Amino acid sequence: MSQQELNLGILAHVDAGKTTLTERLLYEAGVIDAIGSVDDGTTQTDSLALEQRRGITIRSAVASFAVGDVHVNLIDTPGHPDFIAEVERVLGVLDGAVLVISAVEGVQPQTRILIRALQRLHIPTVLFVNKIDRAGADAERVVAAIGERLTPSIVAMGTVTEPGSRVASSMPASTDDDAFRMRLVELLAERDDELLAAYVESGSVPADRLRTALATQTRQALVHPVFFGSAITGAGVPQLLQEIAALLPPAPAGRDGPPVASVFKIERGVGGEKVAYVRMFAGTIRTRAVLRFGRGHEGKVTSISVFERGGAVQRPAVAAGAVAKLWGLAEIQVGDRIGDGAADAPAHHFAPPTLESDVAATNPADGARLRAALAQLAEQDPLISVRRDADGGLSVSLYGEVQKEVLESTLVDEYGLGVTFQEATPLYVERPVATGEAVEVLHAETNPFRATIGLRVEPAPAGSGIAFRLEVDHTGVPLYVYKRMEHFADSMAEYVRRAFDSGRFGWRVTDCLVALTRSGYSVPDGPPSRRGPLSTAADFRKLTPLVLAQALERAGTVVCEPFVRVAVELPTDALAGVTAFAGRLGAAIEARQLRPGLSAVETVVSALAARDLQRRLPGLTGGEGVLESSFAGYRPVAGDPPVRPRHAAATRT
Repeated sequence: MSQQELNLGILAHVDAGKTTLTERLLYEAGVIDAIGSVDDGTTQTDSLALEQRRGITIRSAVASFAVGDVHVNLIDTPGHPDFIAEVERVLGVLDGAVLVISAVEGVQPQTRILIRALQRLHIPTVLFVNKIDRAGADAERVVAAIGERLTPSIVAMGTVTEPGSRVASSMPASTDDDAFRMRLVELLAERDDELLAAYVESGSVPADRLRTALATQTRQALVHPVFFGSAITGAGVPQLLQEIAALLPPAPAGRDGPPVASVFKIERGVGGEKVAYVRMFAGTIRTRAVLRFGRGHEGKVTSISVFERGGAVQRPAVAAGAVAKLWGLAEIQVGDRIGDGAADAPAHHFAPPTLESDVAATNPADGARLRAALAQLAEQDPLISVRRDADGGLSVSLYGEVQKEVLESTLVDEYGLGVTFQEATPLYVERPVATGEAVEVLHAETNPFRATIGLRVEPAPAGSGIAFRLEVDHTGVPLYVYKRMEHFADSMAEYVRRAFDSGRFGWRVTDCLVALTRSGYSVPDGPPSRRGPLSTAADFRKLTPLVLAQALERAGTVVCEPFVRVAVELPTDALAGVTAFAGRLGAAIEARQLRPGLSAVETVVSALAARDLQRRLPGLTGGEGVLESSFAGYRPVAGDPPVRPRHAAATRT
């Protein structure tokens, strides 16, 4: 029987034990002989020195193992919310996921954010309640919280004996157990009319019919089996290993046809060369193949590695369903698509960064080295969006303080650069408020470039980003440069996005439609209005921001600040203090009682106010308050808009 591929993500709130679970799965599958320790920095997937020192996952990592005829590419992802962008890039390449939840801490803020993303993308997911051996473990309480706060479409696939002790174990549920069979029937019959009819008619359903229905609905992301165990002791992990292969869907086959793949990670090899991690969706990529990717880029594959029994091994080709590392694609970026639909931008499933921090080299002579180092780090994480202002100052976009500390440590450890970060400030955006148009004509005194460009900027719905379209035909396009109209459109859209890194007040411009209304170029033998040296791509690239700035000035923009929706669970006796403090931040609080002694408050506040609340929460609640926040969009700033210096150059997100 041919081998099937399953690309599996391991996701969790920080410290729930997902990296240790990854180690245990590799051990149980016979890939490694000893289980590494997160604390000792000896795990297979946390290979960065900084990950080993901090005991957290910072970059996604791939390992592999086999379960019967299923080959699993296991992708370990960060758990800390500051590295949620790394998780986002992985979601688009998964066939299924294991969401890890601590049997002690239970459902945590990041757990809820992750399950919502998995549900939005319809990624089949099983849950693993870990750490049943830890003091305070309570599997029944956690299952109840999962049903209440994550999803009611769950079924416990076992029971826990002697929780909270080193001999804690998980007993798999059996279809011979009438109570378990009844729970399965009740859950599955909600979405399976034939199963319901069979049960009504005979009063029972055969065990194999229930297993088939459970696998079908799990693979359709309709239900979520819950397993129990301990990654440290190994309890329950063999059952999870077998059920991963039985319940989660393998990657669809499709080795024939043109290759289609997605880049979810970039790293640098030992010689400084760029290495792209890709998930294959269709076709086959072979060494020396010339691939088209991103926005009109091309490159030749010089080497391929696929993942087999733990690590990566060199192979001449990689086919649909697999994960591989590709060398030779110098211009490739995280998020690029290879093959059909290569220019399609990936959808964002999590909030964008809402903070920004200025960064400078401790030694001013190291400024150029710092710019180069940050450019390489932005290849690995484009959402840090390195930005250089007109005075040469550098800034980066951030999710939080931990990410800033990790960047600082990385620059010291990997690049030998001492740096200073300023306190993070809100990252604002600009939105057009009306329609504005501008044009620069070839040979005009105001136009220093050999091109004609006309652009129109229109407001678009909130959250829509930047859309670009052509309203010109091929007669005004230098196809001797761009080869195809599609390539010209992709390139112009890229020029627009780069120019919109800095708007009228210095902030990134978003939520607009930009149309190219006029286009022209010069040729030596053209009519007088077009005669001159041949136009180049540089003429179009350099003229675009000048025309765009004029159009944007005529459209006008409003500066908007990031807002977040905040939910806090806290002791009821702390409610008055938290409500009063939130009121001073300008927040209107909605409070409700969860259960005796425990309340919840919800509000929508600016990201800056949410940071203040987060800092004060431990003192206001005796350390027992738990804050969860989710991005709630941007809202216009009250009063005078904040201004930052216009950029000189930027690393595009």
